[in-house]
Amino acid sequence: MPDTDHNELRALVLRAKAGDNDAFGTLYDRYLDLVYRYIYFRVGSHPLAEDLTSETFLRALRRITDFTWQGRDFGAWLVTIARNLVTDHFKSGRYRLEVTTAEVLDVPVDGEHIPENAVVTAIINDRVLRAVRELNPEQQECVVLRFLHGLSLAETALIMGKKSGAIKALQFRAIRSLARALKPDLA
Repeated sequence: MPDTDHNELRALVLRAKAGDNDAFGTLYDRYLDLVYRYIYFRVGSHPLAEDLTSETFLRALRRITDFTWQGRDFGAWLVTIARNLVTDHFKSGRYRLEVTTAEVLDVPVDGEHIPENAVVTAIINDRVLRAVRELNPEQQECVVLRFLHGLSLAETALIMGKKSGAIKALQFRAIRSLARALKPDLA
């Protein structure tokens, strides 16, 4: 992140901490997609991801005065809140494996989205996601941020609180583990 962007972000966060609702709204707009995609990958349900994303920003708004600027991207703090909410959700007794009718009907049934192709794609995606979920938590987060969210090494390092070299090594080990896990399916 260039210094001017870094300084603008810091000023925006400080304004939000001081109670400026417009500043918090700007932060919301900037990080909504990142937080939603992070949560959606973890929970696999649009309605639940929307609920947990809303709760993430609600908690952030309530706790913005406790946020301490440490030079890290504000998004790292939001992702930490989101990660904790997802963990709490799975620990609670409310978690059930279910697919809502609305999610099934979200897939168009014309052109390249004919039912057979949608089923095959869903099976492949499910197998890859299961393999990612079998990685250790740090490797999972690295893969999600790098490949599902398309973040750079530097951005991933910032969010995870690590150096870029550590992210490279983590990513390498994660990809190697995924290759081993998926090898029987790809053979």
